[in-house]
Amino acid sequence: MSSSLDDWKHWRDDRVVAARAPHGPLALTGTHWLADLRGGVPGVPGRWEQQGSCVVLTAARHDGLEVDSVALDGSVKLCPDTAPNPSLITHGGRRLVLILREGEYAVRVYDPASRARAAFAGIDAHPYDERWARPARFTPYSGERTVSVPNADGRERGLALAGSVAFTVPAEGDGGAPGPEHTLQVGRAGDGSLSAVFADAGAAGALGFRFVTLPAPGPDGATVLDFNRAYLPPCAFAEHFICPFPPPGNRLETAVPAGETRILTH
Repeated sequence: MSSSLDDWKHWRDDRVVAARAPHGPLALTGTHWLADLRGGVPGVPGRWEQQGSCVVLTAARHDGLEVDSVALDGSVKLCPDTAPNPSLITHGGRRLVLILREGEYAVRVYDPASRARAAFAGIDAHPYDERWARPARFTPYSGERTVSVPNADGRERGLALAGSVAFTVPAEGDGGAPGPEHTLQVGRAGDGSLSAVFADAGAAGALGFRFVTLPAPGPDGATVLDFNRAYLPPCAFAEHFICPFPPPGNRLETAVPAGETRILTH
């Protein structure tokens, strides 16, 4: 068995373990925007208030809320998930995560007893095919771009893009020439790795789009676009995520029979 196939199997196992974790994506039961609330998060004690650029949580000890493993009895200023050290907020077995997106705050509730987590039976995927690990070349934009794209919650938000990757699809049949060149617009993380939101003619999953991560390109822009590791977006696990849809140009006219396809349930 090739090391690439072994690595892919480990990746598949890690994806399932992360999905069914007590506070993993299947446990998300709600995303509550503070601007739409009057201080309270449904089913959660305490009062959440935005004060300037900060959020303050107020609760009494008997409410059972803990912040950074300390029982809350009074008020505390919270750090969102974008901060270097985000606040760890718990209520019983549930985890509450303060998120910040384009200047707006929301509280996400992760419940290990969620129905989705109880029904989860795995993640289906195409068999591994080394032909779909495609050599690719990254071309950066002159400066980072932000495009407005629809999100799974029906709103439009900015998606940061750093450049594009060019690649060809595998040849059809044995010995055939590779197909025409395609490109995908990609974002870039702090560690240099690239990521793309894309759709293809195979329309994998109910949402019809997936994510894929590429290793940081070399000095000449060379990298690898391994579609075997194309993965379903978080909103395939819980409807309360706000996943971005593919940006313009990231809808391939060819099918990509590689990577994850759907969530399996009991």
